Amino acid sequence: MDNQICKKFQDLLKNFPDELDNNKKYKFNDDKPFQKYCNSNCDADLGKINAGCLYLFNEIFEDSSLKNHNKISIVEYIMIWLSYMLSLKENELKDSLQHFYRTYINGSGHYNKSIIGVENYSSYKDLLNKKKYFEDMDNNIISNFYKAFKLLCELYTLFDKNNQDCKTFSEKANQFVKKYNELSGDHNNINVSSYKQVLCTLSTDYDNFINKCNDTHCCKSSTLPTIDKNKIPVNCPEQTIQISDAASSPSIAKKLIIVLSIFAAIPIFLGIAYKYSLFGFRKRAPKHLREKIKNIKKKMVH
Repeated sequence: MDNQICKKFQDLLKNFPDELDNNKKYKFNDDKPFQKYCNSNCDADLGKINAGCLYLFNEIFEDSSLKNHNKISIVEYIMIWLSYMLSLKENELKDSLQHFYRTYINGSGHYNKSIIGVENYSSYKDLLNKKKYFEDMDNNIISNFYKAFKLLCELYTLFDKNNQDCKTFSEKANQFVKKYNELSGDHNNINVSSYKQVLCTLSTDYDNFINKCNDTHCCKSSTLPTIDKNKIPVNCPEQTIQISDAASSPSIAKKLIIVLSIFAAIPIFLGIAYKYSLFGFRKRAPKHLREKIKNIKKKMVH
């Protein structure tokens, strides 16, 4: 997650708002970015959402400048957006996301588009199928995840390396941490693996933002709030990757130096031990020989 990714979402929302119009319909403010995804069917509500979803995938996964991003976690945010947009209007069967899967993801070829640079996934459909657990999430949960995601994106887009004041970030940061704490305090869902996965993604990207801000000393006047580590799910996948790849890299180097030093020292110690063992043998040999001669003489006398 960074301001490049968030800008993709903000460009989408500028042209396709995340709220219904006065007639309770989805509306494009500007349909030009979505025309190539519409297939003459963007008059329908789901057609608009489908065009918005394909727009996000193509903008993010075809942008070579984003090749080093964790695109699996980005799919999480696309699913949060998709689920939230679908939750604004329910179909008669009240299975909006399932219906979308049947109609557009499984029912058309657009999501079978080949992708590169994402290990173990060959198409948009593969990526979406990995996140199908959103189908089982309540709309209230989706709404809260979406609010947290938007706050996080606002933080990233507000970030300015030349800004030495925390004032522009503190309000949004406090709002995000408050919303995150609400989500992590939901005892009815906190033990659900899919729920914890989304919390992991949010907490990891917020911690990355804090680190980015600290690295550039953007908050000299005050410190931004941090997430209580007790509120981050145990064995958080993204969190583990972040720690091992970034925070622990110096310690890994130190450990490697220690191991190499040990291997280098072993031959030296073995050489010293061998030398002293020979020296001891040389000292013991004459004494041992003299004792043997004495014993032989005694036997001859007797």
